[in-house]
Amino acid sequence: MAEYRLDDLARVSGVSARNIRAYRERGLLDPPRRVGRSAYYDDYHLSQLRTINQLLRRGFNSAHIAEFFTSMRQGADLADILGIQRAVLGPQGGTGVEVAKNGSSPAPPAGGRGLDISPDSDEARTLISYELAEVIDNAVVLVDPTMAEIVARAGSHMLYVRALLRIFEGTRAAVDNVASAFVHALTQSVTARFGPNYVPRPDEMDELTGIVQDYRDLGRRVVRDRLDKSLQEQMVTALSEYTADVLVSRQLEPKNDVAR
Repeated sequence: MAEYRLDDLARVSGVSARNIRAYRERGLLDPPRRVGRSAYYDDYHLSQLRTINQLLRRGFNSAHIAEFFTSMRQGADLADILGIQRAVLGPQGGTGVEVAKNGSSPAPPAGGRGLDISPDSDEARTLISYELAEVIDNAVVLVDPTMAEIVARAGSHMLYVRALLRIFEGTRAAVDNVASAFVHALTQSVTARFGPNYVPRPDEMDELTGIVQDYRDLGRRVVRDRLDKSLQEQMVTALSEYTADVLVSRQLEPKNDVAR
């Protein structure tokens, strides 16, 4: 989970540092983590700020929001919303390492088993056409072991399979564009090193192989890290919108005679 100094939080949230301090004083924003004289905020605070902005846009004023947050912290709603926050953002102040309920690291589930879906289903045919799965002994088996392990954990394989297909179809064009940019960057580097239209000598092949492998590793790292960061940012935004919806649904409509 990302951590922010006050100025960083103001920049990513679009809320001024002055307003962040004011929200803290009014009880709208949880206290930051203190290390000596330094204060550190995290994605929970970012989600709170975006929830506040959502509620302000819907007509609530800061007094209404502070009153609701106070009552929420004293009631069952807080546990419910904190449960949602932890499920989406991870444990507050945690390391990001998954821990089982008994405190130990969970054992990885067995992968490679057939999916609990019919080989004749539309989803199975689509998986196979995308080369994500194959049929073995009349069972649909995901080709990638990690995907197989993740889906094996699901109570409903079909639910996860449909999510997998949506992710694949929604990102296919973008991934192809990323791969194209990678190949273009690699071509430029090889040309800069050896010259245009140059055929490396046998004693240069190891160097060429090393350059290609380094670029593949760099490409994977850049894409993975950027995707992880973007996913976290999008989940913070989605959580703030969801929390605002919960608050509005459980509160009376804002009073029009109270000025913001």
